[in-house]
Amino acid sequence: MPREARDPVWGDGPRTAVLVHRIMTDSRSWSRVAPAIAEHGYRVVAVDLPGLGAGAPARTCTPRRARGGLLHTLPPAPRLAIGHSLGSAALLLAVPGLRCARAVHCDPAWLARRRDLDALRAVRHATRRELRAAHPRWHDDDITAERHALATWDPASVTALQHLPGLPGAPAVPSLVVLAGPSERIPPAEATTLSRRGWRVRTVDGAGHTVHRDDPAGFLRAPRGWLLA
Repeated sequence: MPREARDPVWGDGPRTAVLVHRIMTDSRSWSRVAPAIAEHGYRVVAVDLPGLGAGAPARTCTPRRARGGLLHTLPPAPRLAIGHSLGSAALLLAVPGLRCARAVHCDPAWLARRRDLDALRAVRHATRRELRAAHPRWHDDDITAERHALATWDPASVTALQHLPGLPGAPAVPSLVVLAGPSERIPPAEATTLSRRGWRVRTVDGAGHTVHRDDPAGFLRAPRGWLLA
C-alpha cells in the first residue's frame, strides 16, 4: 500500500524530539504517545527506517547504515531522541553525530540472539486476527496501522538483526533504557551491567516488547522528569 513519503510531525514547540521505530513497523507506531510528548513543548518528528514505510530500500538496512540515514534526515541537535528496538540500535550509533541532549532507548535490540528469520519475514502476511492475538493490549488503531505498515515492509530488512551493535559502554549523553517487563532483549544481568556503566534503566512491568503500544501511559511515566528537562 503506497504512502506519502513524508515524516509525521506532532506539535510545534520550541524543542525538538525525534522518534525512531523498530523493524516491521513504521513511524506511525508512535501515534499513541507522540501527541503526549508534544504537549511538553516539543515538535516531535518520527522517521522511517530503510525498508519500512517511506524509508530507503531495505538493502541499506543495517544499524550502521541506518545511522547514516538518521544523521542525514533528522533535525540536528534535538533535545530528545527516542528509539525502539532496531531503531534504538541505529540511534545508539547516531547519538554522537546527532548531538542530541538526551536519549531514551525502548527495549533496545542491541544484543544478538537466535532468531528464525524466515518466521519473521512471514509476519508480513499476518492477518488482523493474528496481529490481535499477538498484541492483545494494543489499541485497535495500532492494529490497523501495523497492517498498513506490514504492507509497505520489505522483509529483506530482517538481515539487519544479524548486525546488532552489542551491549554499549558508557552512554555518550544522559540516556535512559526503558525495558519491557520482563525483557527478552536485555536480560537482568545485562540490565545491571548497563546501570553500572551509567545508563538509567527502568522497567514497565507487564508490558511486552513494544512498550509504548502495550502500555502508553506506563511508557510515558518511565521517563518522568526527562520530557521536561
